[in-house]
Amino acid sequence: MSGATRARALTADVVASRYGALDATSCKAELEKRHVPFAPVDAARGVRAPIRLTGKIHGVLFRTELNATARAVSPYEIVDCRLALALDDMTRFFPRYGIVEVRHFSMYRPPSKHWKAGQEAKRHPGGLAIDIGRMKLSDGRWLEVERDFHGRIGGTTCGMNATLVQPTEDTMRLRTLVCELAEAGLFHFMLTPSYNWPHRNHLHLEVAAKFSGQMIR
Repeated sequence: MSGATRARALTADVVASRYGALDATSCKAELEKRHVPFAPVDAARGVRAPIRLTGKIHGVLFRTELNATARAVSPYEIVDCRLALALDDMTRFFPRYGIVEVRHFSMYRPPSKHWKAGQEAKRHPGGLAIDIGRMKLSDGRWLEVERDFHGRIGGTTCGMNATLVQPTEDTMRLRTLVCELAEAGLFHFMLTPSYNWPHRNHLHLEVAAKFSGQMIR
């Protein structure tokens, strides 16, 4: 993958596009088939198929920094089923990186209270994006996006011309993971610290309901 702002066309059978097109019933059936632990959410404004993850996915815990009591009711822990499928796929890359836990800032962020009932939203208001701040390794250390990514705004994220400022072993671990996920087509949008200042401390990974390309910045 070359170019921090590269967008490329995806074929109809790319993973993210298949997931984005699923209806709620089909998506939840696929989660059950995969034995992903989840509980349906009665309603979440703007979300097609809202759920909460209730356990680890392939041994990996996805959670916010909130305590257990707050997490159980936090809207930030709600996720659209279609993004959950992409997260399930993502965990299959984790064993060779030693990743056992993912801490995120949010997945769902409720749209305005004036949002039209029954209207689906995009990105976080639709529960279709996750902002990952850090990932725990099996040795107890953490990969911190803000500390370890070493990007530069406008720089290249992946490929031979990738922009690396003072790269470390953990930088290479984090960058390689991001670029492998990009090549796998699990997400339509992948925004990193190389995108802009607001993304300096997290990876934004997103599935879109209707999108025929992929953007990695």
